[in-house]
Amino acid sequence: MIPNPPSPNPFFAFDNGLNDEAHRSLSAKAETLRQLGYDGVGWRPGRVLEMRAELDRRGLKMFTLYTGAWIDGRSPPYDPQLPGIIRQLQGSDTIIWLTVHSSKDRPSSPAGDARALPVLRKIADLAAQAGLRAALYPHYGCWVQTVEDALRVVRRLDRPNVGVSFNLCHCLRCGNRDRIPKILRAARPWLYVVSINGADSKSRDWSRLIQTLDRGDFDLLGLLRQLRALNYAGPIGLQCYNIPGSVRENLTRSMRAWRRLSEQLRADSNRVEQFNGLEGRFGFPAATAPPTIGAEPRLGRKGSTLRSGKLDSANDSSR
Repeated sequence: MIPNPPSPNPFFAFDNGLNDEAHRSLSAKAETLRQLGYDGVGWRPGRVLEMRAELDRRGLKMFTLYTGAWIDGRSPPYDPQLPGIIRQLQGSDTIIWLTVHSSKDRPSSPAGDARALPVLRKIADLAAQAGLRAALYPHYGCWVQTVEDALRVVRRLDRPNVGVSFNLCHCLRCGNRDRIPKILRAARPWLYVVSINGADSKSRDWSRLIQTLDRGDFDLLGLLRQLRALNYAGPIGLQCYNIPGSVRENLTRSMRAWRRLSEQLRADSNRVEQFNGLEGRFGFPAATAPPTIGAEPRLGRKGSTLRSGKLDSANDSSR
């Protein structure tokens, strides 16, 4: 078992990373999560009560339920099982995680807003009756494709239990890498859940945009520092879609990387505490974060940006 020091946010694995011959049973999935130190899982419709029971036995949580809504006039506009599943999840604090699709509208088109609002309000009200929240899941190629799309809809929706999520791989696929600090600041009041993974940040190939957490060139520490600076304390999910190899090896690699990142964040916090301890002795102003935390990439020499405190050269059906 990997040692389990405290981490800054609950960390869960997507269920798409729990599928191989050794993990056919729900108990095997839940047990691997427990052994490796994950806080739970992001699930989808199907055997929800059974999986919740397996998680409960191990002190784990079903953080999200991933499902879709359609705004193109089809009936019903969501999985017909969804109302019953929401009732089964009553009081669980599971977030209903919604992709939003349309065969009539281009991705991101505001022309679909008027048709989307009644569909999403219905789901929001079902969730509210069960004491649950819902979050829109920006997904490349879907009608809600970007965080900005999700924010536009949520503001018009005007339901206090509906927010948004930030999904790293889809943000990168949309070409928004350099805008991530601005996107996170705009999303923060409505940000319910975040998903991350290892990624090659300039790629448009899903096999490079979704890797284990220890692979790829994307600056994950910088992203987590930005979230910390925004006081985001919600769950962070590990996107695992279509990563080759064994479930246990992939989840082990990602958990080791998560622990390293968490230790670096803890070191940041310790430095802030040490600095603030000098305030009373020398009259220094209190610090709230190390100087590089939460800053947008700053231009250094031509073609470079300052990320994670270092100067670096600037170089479906998925989840």
